[in-house]
Amino acid sequence: MAAYYLAVDIGASSGRHILGHLENGTMVLEEIYRFENGMDRQGGKLLWDTKRLFAEIVNGMKRCRELGKIPVSMSIDTWAVDYVLLDAEEKVLGDTYGYRDSRTAGMDSEVYRIIPEDALYARTGIQKQIFNTIYQLMAVKKQEPQLLEKAKTFLMLPDYFQFLLTGKKVSEYTNATSTQLVSPVHKQWDEELLAMLGYPKEIFLPLQMPGTEVGSLKKELQKEVGFDCKVVLCASHDTASAVMAMPVATDGGMYISSGTWSLMGIEAPEAICTEESRQGNFTNEGGYEYRFRYLKNIMGLWMIQSVRHELQDAYSFAELCEMAESDRAFPSRVDVNDDAFLAPENMTQAVQEACRTSGQRVPQTTGEIAAVIYQSLAQCYGKTVRELEKNTAKAYESIHIIGGGSNAAYLNQLTADATGKTVYAGPGEATAIGNLMAQMICQKELESLAQARKCVFDSFGIKRYEPTTK
Repeated sequence: MAAYYLAVDIGASSGRHILGHLENGTMVLEEIYRFENGMDRQGGKLLWDTKRLFAEIVNGMKRCRELGKIPVSMSIDTWAVDYVLLDAEEKVLGDTYGYRDSRTAGMDSEVYRIIPEDALYARTGIQKQIFNTIYQLMAVKKQEPQLLEKAKTFLMLPDYFQFLLTGKKVSEYTNATSTQLVSPVHKQWDEELLAMLGYPKEIFLPLQMPGTEVGSLKKELQKEVGFDCKVVLCASHDTASAVMAMPVATDGGMYISSGTWSLMGIEAPEAICTEESRQGNFTNEGGYEYRFRYLKNIMGLWMIQSVRHELQDAYSFAELCEMAESDRAFPSRVDVNDDAFLAPENMTQAVQEACRTSGQRVPQTTGEIAAVIYQSLAQCYGKTVRELEKNTAKAYESIHIIGGGSNAAYLNQLTADATGKTVYAGPGEATAIGNLMAQMICQKELESLAQARKCVFDSFGIKRYEPTTK
């Protein structure tokens, strides 16, 4: 009988429960439950409803019993940077803010009064994003200092949910690095930095690696869901789990975790905290087995998703790709990382205005708009490849595109052409697969990360794209 593993993968807009097992050496996935997610606007704040999210986690677990597929273990991954503070009675203090909340406005300046931006980067290797936990905690210190005074425990959201499952408080390494408060040298909380900022170091638990067993389900939960299983740490930062699922070729290769955002980078044995990296807006997030995900955030498929919505979702992404290919000769390009494309009222008009302002031909048809977006995104990938190879003093032969965007065949070919690299596309369910991999390695069904990655390559029909000119 197969040994099942449950990956609970919660994104900022939806969550799902995916069961995985090995069958004749290949990994088989089954999505058994899905639910909506999103920040709630309350009194001008953007908040997460953690009670509802945990109820959805439990509902999905009940589905395992209904199917008669009881998991050996389970693990939870989420987005980065958001957290809870617990008091002495293990209750959540204050609100659970979402990263898009505006309370962090100006908090970067407060942090830089204590430690300059360049010194902070040299110390942590994490790129500045105003929603990083370091700025969120500064907002607490300035606006609600009583919460820090009462706090006994700091937990990132997946750690908090796993605490609710088991009653055990454990902090996972990969997600913790997104706080901008972890030392890339010691791979633990930077206690000197915490002291400088006035954040109480005693609330931060020692960081544990993916594969660590948290515990069994609490007795009352066992009764509610109808079974017991182990709760195991995965790489709980969703991108860290996705990168685990990169089916590595000979040289390791670059990767693009492709979705709403494109996270493009490499795995590095040590953090690259140079000033050149900071100026290039590269970050060094923690990965499995203390690998560093040296990467850059790129706008990704957000632009084409927005255009599609503006067309009332009349076209599939495959149809938009076909239109873009038909208009591939359209010459205009835009900087996909320009702030103008972050949250415009109308993405189509924003693309047109960018072309108009730069003196280029203004796209009019849907195909021309799509061509500009896809070609510009591939152009940005090409530029990032050159920066990565310069900053690491190494040439790479391949790029692995993982996540939902790996299904965009047209963009995959454009990427191969723009970078001059072989592109391997897939798997699409990379985050859930990485979550499952950590559990299977923990259970010794897979011997190592290398074997697990080979299993991914053999299991999910990875597609290969060669540049048309090399």
